[in-house]
Amino acid sequence: MTASANHTKPLTDLPPVSAWLSDMDGVLVKEERALPGASQFLDALRSKGYPFLVLTNNSVFTNRDLSARLAHSGLDIPEDNIWTSANATAAFLQQQSPNSTAYVIGEAGLTTAIHSAGYVMTETDPEYVVLGEVRSYDFHALTRAIRLIEGGAKFIATNPDVSGPSDEGTLPACGSIAAMITAATGKKPYFVGKPNPVMIRAGLNTIGAHSEHAAMVGDRMDTDIRAGVEAGLRTHLVLSGSTSVDEIENYPYRPFGIHEGIGELIELVGAAIG
Repeated sequence: MTASANHTKPLTDLPPVSAWLSDMDGVLVKEERALPGASQFLDALRSKGYPFLVLTNNSVFTNRDLSARLAHSGLDIPEDNIWTSANATAAFLQQQSPNSTAYVIGEAGLTTAIHSAGYVMTETDPEYVVLGEVRSYDFHALTRAIRLIEGGAKFIATNPDVSGPSDEGTLPACGSIAAMITAATGKKPYFVGKPNPVMIRAGLNTIGAHSEHAAMVGDRMDTDIRAGVEAGLRTHLVLSGSTSVDEIENYPYRPFGIHEGIGELIELVGAAIG
């Protein structure tokens, strides 16, 4: 099928990039330290007046919390320029069933977003059970979630990540706990966070940008780049985080560009190209 027949264009024929989405960990910061070129990349976006979002699958912290943590790392990123899996989940729920009810297992980042979406959080016959990241999972809360799902509540989870890093080593993440609930109920959740392109498209909507004019920068082929590809963005993989150059061939899709770090993208921002 030709490009004209299916109304798509090769990425090289798309208009110049004028909006940028960037993953946070492994792209802009690592172990709470700003990566080389991160601050200059953000400055370049501001100097061009380009809308941008910093994305993370972490649903624990509010946007304000993350903005403060990034500032401690030396990066000036206002909370309105942050888009988390909690934000995306709340936007998804608001679109699917406005002003409804949910039983929520999560920290302030998720509960704040769900409240802001106009939802009532309740244990009594909720329409949804929403699972996010928490610092410690409560057996009673998980049992309640299982029984509500068995009773007909729809199962939503913020992100599919099965593990996360900590100073002490690997921690179980949302995907692992979701798998436990699935094993008990036979019901799989709908994951809203990356690699679901729903998170990307919802983020673009918040900054008034279109996929044809946007680029996604990430350090993981399986989440960041996949989500960007499926949302129709030009994707840029940086090798400062999870995916190594040798692993790229393991995937059936390719990033638009491959770079050692975020600093190599500053020139692209200045040139207003993909």
